[in-house]
Amino acid sequence: MARVMTRTLAIWTLVVSLMAAPAVWAETLTDALISAYKNSGLLDQNRALLRAADEDVAQAVATLRPVLNYFANATYSEPIRDPTGDRVTGSLGLSAEWLLYDGGGSKLAVEAMKETVLATREGLIDIEQQVLLRAVTAYMNVRRDAEVVALRQNNVRVIGQQLRAAKDRFEVGEVTRTDVSLAESRLAQARAGLAAAQGALAASREEYKVAVGRFPKSLKSPPRVPRTAKNLATARSIALTEHPLVKRTKHEVAAADLGAARAAAAMKPRLTLNGRVAIDQNRNDSSSLGLQLGGPIYQGGKLSAIYRQALARRDAVRAGLHTVGLNVSQGVGNAWARLQVARATLVASNQQIRAARVAFRGVKEEATLGARTTLDVLDAEQELLDAQANRVSAITDEYIAAYSLLSAMGLLTVDHLKLGIKTYDPAAYYNAVRRAPATSARGKRLDAVMRALGK
Repeated sequence: MARVMTRTLAIWTLVVSLMAAPAVWAETLTDALISAYKNSGLLDQNRALLRAADEDVAQAVATLRPVLNYFANATYSEPIRDPTGDRVTGSLGLSAEWLLYDGGGSKLAVEAMKETVLATREGLIDIEQQVLLRAVTAYMNVRRDAEVVALRQNNVRVIGQQLRAAKDRFEVGEVTRTDVSLAESRLAQARAGLAAAQGALAASREEYKVAVGRFPKSLKSPPRVPRTAKNLATARSIALTEHPLVKRTKHEVAAADLGAARAAAAMKPRLTLNGRVAIDQNRNDSSSLGLQLGGPIYQGGKLSAIYRQALARRDAVRAGLHTVGLNVSQGVGNAWARLQVARATLVASNQQIRAARVAFRGVKEEATLGARTTLDVLDAEQELLDAQANRVSAITDEYIAAYSLLSAMGLLTVDHLKLGIKTYDPAAYYNAVRRAPATSARGKRLDAVMRALGK
């Protein structure tokens, strides 16, 4: 069993050493963020949803334009009184309809769809923040777990040396069998801790691949912790104006207001211009042109119910804006608190390491003089290891908390971080379709846009 464990640890040690070895190209946090942005399937999915919302504007615009249809019909009949009559009759023609007035409902629909597009754009920015924060978290977790593995490996090596020293001293009668057993127990514990750390590193590498798009190579130390805000009040003020969820909900409120106005407009008259041109089987042609005015008189209370429903939905979205503001403010407060805790923990960890290192050296020297036992040395060495691991975790927590605070403030974007890459332009597709293009020239330009988006 011991031989199998030793072989397993040796394999893991080789893997970790290869990871830690100098590479021709070392990946930075900026590289990871850029890769996450470019390879995110979640971003691609929501960009497609945004393009679908753009098409809603085009469809709403189309309702304000003339509608032209063709028709053709043929009828077979069996004449009873006149056997010589035509058995087959038919006609071919065109019909057109143009909405002239509907109480402003169609124009309100266009404006409502525009607000929905703007809301969807803000939702895309929120997804971008999630993608980047996940990449930061994955990057820092891989670095943390790799450093913990290195600490655990060193711990196994040191305790192994102490075990050999204890056995040598036992042979000459300086220590008892108990001291040797304590060292053996601590070595087994250290090996178990190393195996757990290696497993955590493997899991972090898998998460990194999902978040960034590839397995991590040699990861450089991250740059300085990004600036956030001078104080909590400033951070909350920025969040309530800049966070994409707040902006999205504001656009949803505007769309809901327009929806209520559309429901009211549905009760007004509707005026259309209608035209028709047809030719029958005998080449007799006919044409007509006229105006049609109509509107609802009674539909069992359906239209009134639709209007009240629109008002209720508007009120719900307005109330949701208040809730979103509270949640965003709470998120800022939580992120701010985590950042302060991480920084305080880092300061304490540095002090703990200095004290634990002095204590370990002192206990080790005292043990050589017989004033300390093997257990005392092992305990001091374990305290130093715990202090070093706490510092690694504190550094990771500080970075993740800082970027989480940026996300809570609505500032964790490619543009704000100045990553130096070309970003997705949400207006490009909208500008191509907002006028509901149907001609071949516009269609070709739209195809070009689609190919560019595909790349």
